[in-house]
Amino acid sequence: MPVTQPATERVRVSAEHDWYESAGISLGIRVGNLVFTSGQAPIDAQGATVGAGDFETQARQALANLSTVLTNAGSSLADVVKATVFVTDIAQQGIFAKLRAEHFPDKPHLAESFVEVSSLADPEWMIEIEAIGLVR
Repeated sequence: MPVTQPATERVRVSAEHDWYESAGISLGIRVGNLVFTSGQAPIDAQGATVGAGDFETQARQALANLSTVLTNAGSSLADVVKATVFVTDIAQQGIFAKLRAEHFPDKPHLAESFVEVSSLADPEWMIEIEAIGLVR
């Protein structure tokens, strides 16, 4: 059966300093009341890596970037329904669990995949987080 509803417009999410513009990707895309973020890395607004060698510092920066993108789309960390966390060392799961409890305390808890990868786009990165959030 064909879908008869019109397609919803895709709106690019950006930031004052759009750290992904030079890579030709969007920080996020908003479609209707959903926000889909690109993987948020441990970088500052100019694209420089933060916390080289320090997983917790990198995770906090990636979460701060994620929060910025969601906020700029009309959402928030509290509105995340699904997150995918890519790490280069699965042994960091305990540290991330602590940060998850800080940043996503509401119930029901978000759906999450925590995945170890051999590397990320920059060899200094230890974590990258992407999410789907609601716009209320």
